[in-house]
Amino acid sequence: MSLTTDQAGSAAPPLSFPAHIPFVEALGIELWALDNGSAELRLKLAPEHLNTWQVAHGGVSMTLLDVAMAMAARSGFASGHAAGLPESPGVATIEMKTSFTRPGEGALRATGKLLHRSMTLAFCEGSVFDDEGRLCAHATGTFKYLKALPTRGRHLNPLNPTKPTAVGNGDTSS
Repeated sequence: MSLTTDQAGSAAPPLSFPAHIPFVEALGIELWALDNGSAELRLKLAPEHLNTWQVAHGGVSMTLLDVAMAMAARSGFASGHAAGLPESPGVATIEMKTSFTRPGEGALRATGKLLHRSMTLAFCEGSVFDDEGRLCAHATGTFKYLKALPTRGRHLNPLNPTKPTAVGNGDTSS
């Protein structure tokens, strides 16, 4: 799933994320490319994304990097998602090292690249660029492939592959 421009040469709309991530949706991050070990995200900075210096908060930049790398790690499984197959594993961030090179301003673009993958781990790198193409931050990260996430009480939370269709009272019985 790659996206750049449509046949008329105008920017095509963003893609859907392969998993429902409420935090990413709340920030307004958009997925613009997901293909063959790479991913691209975009975010138009708004006042709620800024720090006291009126530039992108470091947590916003780190979230862009984390999600771009995670999507790149998952991108090899994107064809399964497109076909509606449940085999696409999720990923959990195991480790991430970030370097900030300049303040993030304007519209930000994050890229993620899968460097190496084993059966259980993915090793990735990511970069955030400002709207003039200048590098704002760079990171490397290690991600673990998971089909479910163990949580409190030895409960396994399954991957949430799609956005919930309705908000109800919590009753999921049919």
